Parts: sequence; structure tokens; C-alpha cells
Amino acid sequence: MNADIRIKVGLGSCGMAAGAQKTKAALDAALSAAGLNIRTERTGCIGLCFAEPLVEIIDGGQSYFYGRVDEAKAQQIVQQHIVGGKVQQELLLAEDELGFLTRQTRIALRNCGVIDPESIGHYIERGGYQALKRAVCEMKPEDIIEEIKTSGLRGRGGAGFPTWFKWNACRNASGDEKYIICNADEGDPGAFMDRSVLESDPHAVLEGMAIAARAIGCHQGVIYVRAEYPLSIERLEIAMKAAREHGFLGQNIFGSGWDFDIYIKAGAGAFVCGEETALLASLEGKRGMPRLKPPFPAQKGFWQQPSNINNVETLANVAWIIRHGGAAFAAYGTDGSKGTKVFALAGKIKRGGLVEVPMGLTLREVIFNIGGGVKGDGVFKAVQMGGPSGGCIPADLLDTPIDYESIAATGAIMGSGGMIIMDDTTCMVDMARFFLDFTQKESCGKCVACRIGTKRMLEILTRITRGEGKPDDIELLRQLGEYTKVGSLCGLGASAPNPALSTLRYFPEEYESHIAGHSCPAKSCRDLLTYHISPDKCRGCSLCARKCPVGAIDGELREIFVIDEAKCIKCGNCAAVCRFGAVEVK
Repeated sequence: MNADIRIKVGLGSCGMAAGAQKTKAALDAALSAAGLNIRTERTGCIGLCFAEPLVEIIDGGQSYFYGRVDEAKAQQIVQQHIVGGKVQQELLLAEDELGFLTRQTRIALRNCGVIDPESIGHYIERGGYQALKRAVCEMKPEDIIEEIKTSGLRGRGGAGFPTWFKWNACRNASGDEKYIICNADEGDPGAFMDRSVLESDPHAVLEGMAIAARAIGCHQGVIYVRAEYPLSIERLEIAMKAAREHGFLGQNIFGSGWDFDIYIKAGAGAFVCGEETALLASLEGKRGMPRLKPPFPAQKGFWQQPSNINNVETLANVAWIIRHGGAAFAAYGTDGSKGTKVFALAGKIKRGGLVEVPMGLTLREVIFNIGGGVKGDGVFKAVQMGGPSGGCIPADLLDTPIDYESIAATGAIMGSGGMIIMDDTTCMVDMARFFLDFTQKESCGKCVACRIGTKRMLEILTRITRGEGKPDDIELLRQLGEYTKVGSLCGLGASAPNPALSTLRYFPEEYESHIAGHSCPAKSCRDLLTYHISPDKCRGCSLCARKCPVGAIDGELREIFVIDEAKCIKCGNCAAVCRFGAVEVK
């Protein structure tokens, strides 16, 4: 047995949800039973969420990734690999699964799943806080901003606004106090990039904030993080305490005479508070509602003082850029979209998780080469990008490069980086209804266009999915969508119609089928489905009748069973339990 062997267990939210705490306990118990003085190490999420619980063994300089490790497998790994020296090949991640990781370029995620997020020593060993020291001791604020300008870093929260420009505007604004604010109010369904960074590498965000604070000339930072991220908050608090003890936060940082500190504000989970002026209102103890711009936050932000707001991923890139140089970051990506971008792959995808790739790769390369394609080898139909504010991109646009302008041209947006993959079992009308339902509920109600526009669009979409659509509904949806976009005060309302407008653009035949044919091509909309038992396939086993919750199926044992459509509630139980494929759905 190698005396220098190390055992890492992924303890981000995804790993813990899959049972990683039990896995770690089983590893510790097996190591103790074997009389070995080896401590398992905690890491965050490395991005291989599809294979959690994940255990990495570093043995003789070689890494071995064991996936889906339950308690029994944990004992096997200790007994056979750690004690016996025999790698358990059948438990290792397959080569194509590891390709999910090796095909990435990790800058924002450089430490995620590599270090212990609760150890500042691990972060320092990886070069942590060297960039802050350089920014404070060797660079002028103008030099920091120029380096960020050279990098081409744009805001990773959605709009893609040049980071250096926001910093420079705040620096040049006059005020009694200035603030740097981290927007960690990640609310898009299917998005978990910010959560993973905060849980797995909190010091990268703290260091990025401190560098930004030095650049704009401020002494106070705030992290606005949703209260639904308790592990993120816990690890941020641990990281801030350690940073203060080491002199990276607090007074007289690096003996420069410059003071800077950070505190956390837990948000109540309102989606609209991801919009920067609504976030500022919430920070001040008011209801989270947007306001008109100008003035922009750089002029009048938190407490009417100049404020700079960046999201988690943007700030996680900053220290790397200052340490390695803006040109090194700009070497990745395209002319207009520099660097890398983190995406959360979710939905009907084989390998769901986090990926970080250079801008300019195509959707096809990310979804199929890295994500492994559609789960169950189904037919790819579309990818939803940008969350509720985004749009659907169909299969014939899979070769679209991933950059801000190219994605916007499709009718979607880059957003914070969520990618929800859909196959041919997804109804695009119902998908648009789902997102409109979300944005309508999350609308703050301040402006009529958003409050009423999203409500009327949701009513129409709901009616269509129930088979009650009218011939003029499609044109009415388009008109309402355009009015809502133009008339809304903030980005939530202006982008809320995108799911409906993009599906109308690329999948008009599905709307027409629902309205004119009263049928759902994806066989997803329950009110449009009918269940029928094929007399040629039915074996009279009676299982369908026994599983029907409303007694809608009649028949005698070993005879043909029949569904009474008047009683059928279309729950799908009969189709799910039939072993002979006799229940047909139309």
C-alpha cells in the first residue's frame, strides 16, 4: 500500500443528495477497521454530478475516479484498492464518462472538486490570494481595470456587459462610500453554476470581490445569496472567517492601509431579485422591485451610493486573470466573447452536471461530445438556454457557436448558463406554458406589461394544452409577447415571452396540432391523450385494472380488457404497468 495515498469525497450538494455523507462514513469506518491512519478529504463538486457519490483515489501520483459509490462499494474500495493494492476497474468511471471532465477548460471551476472548500490552506497552496497581493501591492486601480479590459471578460450573469466598463464607471463616480456586490441570487430552473462555485471554491469569489473592490475604490462588499443555498452560506462564512484571520479581509490588507470586508445577505428566493435594481431594493430592506435606469447602480446603487454588481462566475474568473494576465484569458473564446463559460447540463441528458468550455464551441460539441447526448439514446429536439428568460434552440441549429451574439440570434440568450436538454417526448407548447407559469408567479407586478402580459399569455398557453385553443391564439400570443417585451420595466418582463416566442418560431406545427387537431405530438399534454387497449396485444392479465385508481378498466381474467374513456383520468398507470405493450396512447 502506498503511504501517500489520498482519498477525496465529493461533498457538494449534488454529492450529498446522492448519499456522499454515508459513503464518506463507510470509507472512514473501513479504514479504521483496517487499522489505517488515512483521513478522507472533503471536496466540493467537480462537475460530474451524474456519477455521484464520487470518490477520487490519488495513489502514486495517479488519480482513480470511482463513481456511484454507495456504502458497499466504499468498503470494497478500501479492502481491495487501499489495502490490497488492486484497482477496482469495474467501479471506475468509464473512459467516455471521464471525457466529460478532460474535454473542459476550467478557469472559474479551476479548484472545484480539487480542494477542500473549508480549508484556506488548500486554496493558498493552489496560488490563492497571490492575485490579490499583486493587485494591492504592485498595481494601481487603473492597472487592474485595464487588465480586466484586456481579458475581454463580460458579465456571466446573463446580459454579458463588459466587466471593466462597469468597474470603471463605478470608480469614476462620486460618492461618500462605494460598494461591491456579488449577485448570487441564482434562480433559473436547471441552473446550479453559482451554487457549485460557492460550495466548492468560496475563496475564489472572495478574492475576486476584493480585487474588484480595490479597483473601484471601495471598502465594503456584500454577497446576496439565496437562502435556499444553506451549504453555500455556511462555507462562505467559514471562508470569510479564515480570510480575516490571514489578513486577506479586514483592516490594513497587506500593510497597504486599505481596509475591505464582506458580509452576507440571504435573499428570500424572489426570482426578480436577480435583477440588479430589485436586488439593491432587497438589500435595503425594501420589497424587491426594479426601478428605472438611469441612474445606473454605478452612479446611484446601494443606499444611493456608487455600486458595482457582478455575479459569482464573473468574480470567480478575476483572480485567475490578474494572476495569469488578461491576454491569457482572451486567448480563449471568440473575438466578441472571450474566455470560458460554465454551463449546467440538465434535463434529458446522459451526463448531467457542470461543464466549463471556451466560448465558440458549438452546442453540438457541448451536448453530445461532452454531455454524451440524449438520455436513453432518444431523439434530440431542443435545448432551452437562458432559463425562464431564454428560448428554445432546435436540432437544426445545433452547430450554433456558443457566444453572446450567436445565441441571441437564435432567439435565446446565454443567460447564466443553464442548458435544459429536451427530447421528442417533450411538448414544446407545455414547456412554454411551464416557463410562463414560473415568470408570471415571479413577476413583482410593478408594471402592467409584465403583470398582465404574462398572465394573459399563460392563460392562452394553458388553454391550448387542454385542447381548448382557438385559431387566432397563435397570433394573439405573438402580439402579447411583443407588447410585454417592449413595455416591461426590467429584464424579467422583457424576456419572459422568450420561451413562447421561440417555440412559436421553431415549432409552429406543434401549436397547430394542439389547436386544430386537438392532439399533442409528444403525447405529453394529459387532456389531449386517449388510452386504448389493443385487443391483439392484451393477454387478460388484469394488472392494468388492478392498478387503475378510478376503476375505469373492465374485463375478465384471460379475456380482453377495455378502458372506459368517460371514467379515465389519464394518469398513465395502465400503460406503465402493462408488460405486453397493449395499452396504446394516442
